[in-house]
Amino acid sequence: MRRVVLALFLLWVVGAVIVNFAVTGVMSLFSPGYLRGSHVISGVATALLLFVLVALVLGSRSWRGVGRPIGDLMDATTRIERGDYSARVTETGPPAVRRAAHAFNRMAEQLADADARRRSVLADVAHELRTPLSVIRGQAEGIADGLYPADAAHLAPILDATRTMEALVEDLRTMVLTDAHALTLNYESVDLQALLNEALQGCAPAAAARGVELRTDYAARLDEVPLDPVRIRSVVANLLSNALRHTAAGGTVTVELSGGADGADVTVRDTGEGVPVALQPHVFERFRKGEGSPGSGLGLAIAKELVEAHGGTIALESSVGKGTAVRVHLPRRGDA
Repeated sequence: MRRVVLALFLLWVVGAVIVNFAVTGVMSLFSPGYLRGSHVISGVATALLLFVLVALVLGSRSWRGVGRPIGDLMDATTRIERGDYSARVTETGPPAVRRAAHAFNRMAEQLADADARRRSVLADVAHELRTPLSVIRGQAEGIADGLYPADAAHLAPILDATRTMEALVEDLRTMVLTDAHALTLNYESVDLQALLNEALQGCAPAAAARGVELRTDYAARLDEVPLDPVRIRSVVANLLSNALRHTAAGGTVTVELSGGADGADVTVRDTGEGVPVALQPHVFERFRKGEGSPGSGLGLAIAKELVEAHGGTIALESSVGKGTAVRVHLPRRGDA
């Protein structure tokens, strides 16, 4: 727009000079006194009037090209403010206006996606809380009404339900922190083999109860790996829990460790039922779980977020009926 105005101004200056000299030159042939006084001013005024008329015509066309897209953008902004995230604008007009319209459309798409995810998470959380709350209420009402004695056997379901809710709340807290990029990692130089052994000891009773054998295959001794031991221990514990849950009696769950100067690789491998092919691309998505799974569907999603917070990667390979392997790569901090 500035270029247009500048060009019109220069056009007026040149036109005014040419018209004025042309008119005064011709008229001076008939009247030598024409060059004096108001005749020169009237020539310039005529040129100025022509310039204003041309500027108004061209300016009105230019404003229509800018004003309409800006008006549409303002209307769409009002719709977004009222919660209508479907508002979009046509990307027309000068380059700057098109860029603004494109940025607005991208913003509207992101807001719509965020709102959809928020609604989905709230619905999933409500669903996950409903079961333990029903158990707690049912058992508590039974004890209060005298239907059940207040003994360990009838209090155990209440305790199990509260542990389920506690785990879900902690998972949600971790999820919120990772979404807000506010998750704090407390790095230490960790003996990764010792950390894996601790995780195995923690799930040994569950493995014995299911009749599943726990094995180790440590190809390297990595005793100074910089990581947050609490977070990585929770990742390994989650992978072991999933492996045990989906491995029948007589099967095996193996923890493998390898790596070197570039980092460490931890793999949890089982001989279980495997992950359905249709579910495999979505196993690390939130609230995604297979049929009959008692979990919340957050475990693998949070494991992925914790590993990626360390600068690492996590991947799954599975064959239905043959087993599953989940591999975690943890780089040295300088390689993250």
